Amino acid sequence: MQLVQSFQNCFKIPDLRRRILFTLGLLIVYRIGGQITVPGVELVVLKEYFESAGNTLFGLYDMFVGGAFTRGTIFALGIMPYISASIILQLLGAVIPYFQKLQREGEEGRKKITQYTRYGTVFLAAAQSYGVSFFITSIKAPYSGQPAVADPGIGFTLATMLTITTGTIFIMWLGEQITERGIGNGISLIIFIGIIAELPYAINQEYNLFIINRGFSKNIIEEILLIALMFAVVAFVILLTQGLRKIPVQYAKRVVGRRVYGGQTTHIPLRINTAGVIPIIFAQSIMFLPGTITQMFPGHEFMLAIGSFFSTESMFYWFVYGLMIIFFCYFYTAIVMDPNQLSDNMKKHGGFIPGVRPGPRTAQHIDGIMTRITLPGSIALAMVAIFPFFVTRQFNVAPSFAQFFGGTGLLIVVGVALDTLQQLESQLMTRHYEGFMKRGKIQGRRG
Repeated sequence: MQLVQSFQNCFKIPDLRRRILFTLGLLIVYRIGGQITVPGVELVVLKEYFESAGNTLFGLYDMFVGGAFTRGTIFALGIMPYISASIILQLLGAVIPYFQKLQREGEEGRKKITQYTRYGTVFLAAAQSYGVSFFITSIKAPYSGQPAVADPGIGFTLATMLTITTGTIFIMWLGEQITERGIGNGISLIIFIGIIAELPYAINQEYNLFIINRGFSKNIIEEILLIALMFAVVAFVILLTQGLRKIPVQYAKRVVGRRVYGGQTTHIPLRINTAGVIPIIFAQSIMFLPGTITQMFPGHEFMLAIGSFFSTESMFYWFVYGLMIIFFCYFYTAIVMDPNQLSDNMKKHGGFIPGVRPGPRTAQHIDGIMTRITLPGSIALAMVAIFPFFVTRQFNVAPSFAQFFGGTGLLIVVGVALDTLQQLESQLMTRHYEGFMKRGKIQGRRG
């Protein structure tokens, strides 16, 4: 009842109601654009071809864009070029001094990085749309042999590049508008709505599978247990997303004129899953690549043997996939968390960790804690990522439905939902309304 009342209060506040309706309106525009097919593409041929691409790199990409890639729409690339450009600039910030300087310049540096991200998005979208045009041209229906493009050529290539690149820029603009004038992070919400949009189709596919195999594969009790298992996995992902280690920090008192500054005690929140979903995305991209390549050589015995090792039903795949996630957790955490910079900032403002000398000792202390808490976090992340494959194999669940038992999709959905609810709760509390919970408060991924 408290939750329902809080949602009703959201629409009693004019500014908050306007922000929510604005966000919903732009998300509807995004979903409409995801149904408009690129001119000259046969949708039936694409559907027939991509039915077997669920466990390849194309299936992973299609999940993030809400099925727009397999439908060959003007939003086929989704917001992924923007995400790729952001990750590239973040990685460059760890090795190139110029970008490191921009990251330390505050608001002005952030604006420059945002501008470079936009330029990178346009470049990546143009390059990827060029590749997509050739890829779609090469597609033929597996059974009828009908080509996906009836009139290929330079005209189709240029038209595809123009429409898809423009669509990506438009999605980027939608995300920025939602962040500025709506509620929540626009880019994250666009990915969120794309994943959630596939849930009704996944439920329908699982329902049809149950009706066809009723009495043979699983009964109604097993279906109920599966639903209960899904709720348990969601609860575990929430714990993984919000789990953190608090390092106490004290600030010495400083007297400036007649005012006294500092003298307060706070903490540094270190998350056990600092890297988020990035390790899974990196690992999936690499692990799906061999399977995607082997599909290009049908009937080749050596390629079929390689493909069997990298099948999602293979124990070898699960083991290597888990190890890669653990590695990328440490790799990405080391990039986004710099203990030396954190220690220097604390020292400049008169902060220190009780019992630890400021300077290099503080950096070593923070680095040691990060190393220890990243291990259980990375193992838990690997378990969440592998669990959908296990569910598909052991419980005969449809692959599209199994992805909501864990993996990248569930982590993104839970993280974005927590962030958005946290912003809504902050808006309510600012205007003296009760939040979504009577005790405590919702914590987003950023604390």
